[in-house]
Amino acid sequence: MQVARIGLSPIKGSQHVTRRSTSLAASGPVGDRAFCLLDPATDRCLRTVDHPELLRTRASWDGSTLAVALPSGDVLGTPAPSDDRRTVDYWGRAVAVEVVDGPWASAFSDHLGRSVLLAASRPGDVVYGSAVTIVTSASLDQLAADVGAPVDPARFRATFQVDGDVRPFEEVGWVGRTVRVGTAVVRVRQAVPRCRVIDVHPTSGVRDLDLLPVLAQRQQQSVTFGIDADVVSPGHVATGDSVSLVPG
Repeated sequence: MQVARIGLSPIKGSQHVTRRSTSLAASGPVGDRAFCLLDPATDRCLRTVDHPELLRTRASWDGSTLAVALPSGDVLGTPAPSDDRRTVDYWGRAVAVEVVDGPWASAFSDHLGRSVLLAASRPGDVVYGSAVTIVTSASLDQLAADVGAPVDPARFRATFQVDGDVRPFEEVGWVGRTVRVGTAVVRVRQAVPRCRVIDVHPTSGVRDLDLLPVLAQRQQQSVTFGIDADVVSPGHVATGDSVSLVPG
């Protein structure tokens, strides 16, 4: 097996950006979900499922410069600490963040038509499950056949898409197993629960497919697709790198 695609989202809810390589730290992919948007009235982290128009924005972050492309234009700069530290709600979980100063809050507020703030979050804090997620090309192809249309892997916002000699949905059987990806090692925790955001086009934010009902027909309990994992040994992963189950 090998890595077919690597994807990250520097700002929670923005487009899932394809990368040629990534570093996996103990907390997950470096730079993934480094920032999130907050509703200042409720101190809640904005979620893509509630604000699909976020998918019309694209961010890049090199650890110093944050650049965001919005329909209205591009904004970039170096996020400055504000000493405004808050505990916010993300899917019912309390997350510590720090609001950052810069042009992004105003730009996103205009885009969304509501007041928002941009905040820096700790690695892995604004990810629904574990920080590393994996889908397989075999499962994506089977889902596309079931729904009768191509399925962009970015809909599932997975860290890694894996190609190779794998049966559709075989990866669910990896739960509890250890997997080597590039020079990193991860331990699979669970199948990833899915919500209606997967029915939304990953760059337009417009609902265009009914993937959730199709998956629900396959599963008797919670609707899942792909798996998530914790990092056991940090390392570097590039497109084309080998993926293998560790014996034992």
